[in-house]
Amino acid sequence: MFGFSEGKVKTVLTITDLHCSMCEATVNEAIRNKFDVKKVKSSAKKKETVIWSDEPLPEDELRAVIAETGYTLTDIATE
Repeated sequence: MFGFSEGKVKTVLTITDLHCSMCEATVNEAIRNKFDVKKVKSSAKKKETVIWSDEPLPEDELRAVIAETGYTLTDIATE
């Protein structure tokens, strides 16, 4: 049986100023509203947001969406 991640693009955003569940929810909602994603999960503890999508997401658009939320995106990694 295939796992959820089979055939998906995993993008990890490092967002240094995530502090609480409201921060996580704000970022998750902004990403869901802008992109067609399969799953998005933020962690204030890890200071990261993990996004699963069918296609790679444009880095410039990711940076713009996070900037609009007022948070600081410091790194983007795609697996």
